[in-house]
Amino acid sequence: MVKDSLIHVYCMPGLAANPTIFEMIALPEDRFEIHWLDWVLPKPKESLREYSKRLCKKVKHENPVLIGVSFGGIIVQEMAQLIEVRRVIIISSVKSQKELPRRMRFARCTGAFRILPTSLVRYVDALEKIAVGDFTKKRAKLYKKYLSVTDTRYLDWAIKQMVCWEREEPYPNVVHIHGDKDEIFPYRYIQGCITVQGGTHVMIINRFRWFNDHLEEIIDTGKLEKNKEKEILT
Repeated sequence: MVKDSLIHVYCMPGLAANPTIFEMIALPEDRFEIHWLDWVLPKPKESLREYSKRLCKKVKHENPVLIGVSFGGIIVQEMAQLIEVRRVIIISSVKSQKELPRRMRFARCTGAFRILPTSLVRYVDALEKIAVGDFTKKRAKLYKKYLSVTDTRYLDWAIKQMVCWEREEPYPNVVHIHGDKDEIFPYRYIQGCITVQGGTHVMIINRFRWFNDHLEEIIDTGKLEKNKEKEILT
């Protein structure tokens, strides 16, 4: 691995998303260099640990910061068990299976995740054409731009790994940033996080200014200043 004076930050997108979700995230260039990680197709019957080990090979610098969004947050937590890291930061994600919403825990117990029509993701282009109303059209364009991983082998694997993640207790020293309006991983199930007021599951995109204001401090200290304690869930 390459060693230099910069802090290297590796960013992993959410399930089915491409790394351009981080395109508006900025850190001081005299201190940091941002690298985007991307999804690769899983091998047949590949475990989460084996997959994470393959992604670790894409990390080319010593002691990096790993940032993961949603399912990408689970991935970077597993990667951090395989390589030395400076900091692990997850956004709009979970630290253990206990933080999954009830519907996902139910799907885990019943195996219902196996019947999800993941092939429908291929039709995201058509979704934009048939969308009605300004809000729906904007959401369809958002999906088209950022959800580019449509291979069902990946989608079926990723959904299973997320729902069936074998992690009963959080890994230590994981910094968790979560929005109190997250519709995928509801805030009420989340413990010990830095809270973004009004933040949704896609806040890495539509609340990027918040991250640009606070991310440097969070990387340096693992928390926000005490005078910002309204933003911290205790």
